[in-house]
Amino acid sequence: MTETNNDSLTWLTQEAYDRLKTELDYLSGPGRVDIAKKIEAARDEGDLRENGGYHAAKEEQGKIEGRIIQLAHIVQHARVGEPPRTDGVVGPGMTVTIRFDGDDDEVTFLLASREESGAPIDVYSPRSPLGSAINGKKIGDSATYTLPNGRSAKVEILEAVPYIGG
Repeated sequence: MTETNNDSLTWLTQEAYDRLKTELDYLSGPGRVDIAKKIEAARDEGDLRENGGYHAAKEEQGKIEGRIIQLAHIVQHARVGEPPRTDGVVGPGMTVTIRFDGDDDEVTFLLASREESGAPIDVYSPRSPLGSAINGKKIGDSATYTLPNGRSAKVEILEAVPYIGG
């Protein structure tokens, strides 16, 4: 499962699309009914100000509604299949190997959506600081991005090949 630079488009494998659609269908149907029953049962216990079960159920309801919104957006804007990929050019769906400036160690990861689960290697989002800095770069190119601490890091692209699973 991979995504493009377009913030609204997500490339999904058929398996990933089916999994996310099933979760959405459950949460927006039986999941909503179940949480409503929990809230009603907790409400029947009395004073809502000191009712931990009620507050926990309302918090769970908020999380479910947030996940429904997230899943609906992904499913609505999903493209099932493989994104366009070119050997040697970093992009979604590519296995990328980089080396940090001043370090001999190499790091290899899949540039793909965070919704990808079960990949046997680390997955970095194309929307992450590193992912967006290297997206579109070619083997031999360097890229600089900002770390969470505000410092800059420079990486060299060593390899970019289509991810074939594993």
